[in-house]
Amino acid sequence: MLAGVLAGCGSGDSMESFGGPTMGSTYSIKYVRHAGLADAAQVRSEVEGILGEIDRQMSTYRSDSDIERFNDLPADSCQKMPASVFELVRVGEELSVQSEGSYDLTVEPLMNLWGFGPQGREEKIPDPAALAEVMRRVGHQHLRIEGDQLCKDAAVEVDFNSIAAGYAVDTIAARLEALGIHDYLAEVTGELKAKGKKLDGSAWRIALEEPRDDRQVAERVIKVDGYGVSTSGDYRNYFLQGGRRYSHTFDARSGAPVLHDLASVTVINPSALMADGLSTLLLILGPEKAWDYVEKHNIAAFFVIRADTGFVIRTSHAFERLSGAKID
Repeated sequence: MLAGVLAGCGSGDSMESFGGPTMGSTYSIKYVRHAGLADAAQVRSEVEGILGEIDRQMSTYRSDSDIERFNDLPADSCQKMPASVFELVRVGEELSVQSEGSYDLTVEPLMNLWGFGPQGREEKIPDPAALAEVMRRVGHQHLRIEGDQLCKDAAVEVDFNSIAAGYAVDTIAARLEALGIHDYLAEVTGELKAKGKKLDGSAWRIALEEPRDDRQVAERVIKVDGYGVSTSGDYRNYFLQGGRRYSHTFDARSGAPVLHDLASVTVINPSALMADGLSTLLLILGPEKAWDYVEKHNIAAFFVIRADTGFVIRTSHAFERLSGAKID
């Protein structure tokens, strides 16, 4: 997704922006600073403190993170966890139930087996016996919360990559609001939330990309005010074998990457965390089941579906009802 160019001027106001690396990707913050508010250095320090804390708690790419220390524990173990981890575990359970087990936070062993995870060695279709062994360590039902501890009755490994960035965006947005900043666009690894107006008084505009791995092409431009926006797709991390595309999006029930024609899903939701999780859930379900799901639950969703002639766009009724959703 691409943010619109910022321009304009205001009496005593200024446009501030900063960014950098995080979570194996990047983040960027743009906001209107009004006179008397925190200076840019303080805002940046606050944001990077949030990102650093989330990385220490939830990263699957550092062995000392809270979640990786938990993942290294054997079956029938417990570990004290921060409240943020419990929040994401509960969201993951909710999404797992709603998808009848297709979405699951415990797919890290599958990701590694297929070559997509932090310990993946080679991108290839795994041996059936190896897959069956790993599937015994997959399933949200093996997790439970006991007081301030996260426990497991099987050697499951939790992967928050489908919701951690959305959680980070919501946390940053809440901190910006607490600092008196009400006109901003916060983006972390592509997940974002925008509120208020740009410096010139115009809306924040977000371009929804065509799912291509060779170049960026905008399919639709939308205005965003007070919503999180998340896109999940199969077009950036995949391998081809036997004429089929195997992406990093897994159905936990089969233990394999999804193979349907839904190329990408964008979800708009007041919560960036829920937008993040729902976009992944819908991508797992596929074009038909995902469509039924968004219409049943009144979800604002933008589908890009592969067809013989190119891509077909399908938007939910909730997406089109959003005020000012469509620009061109």
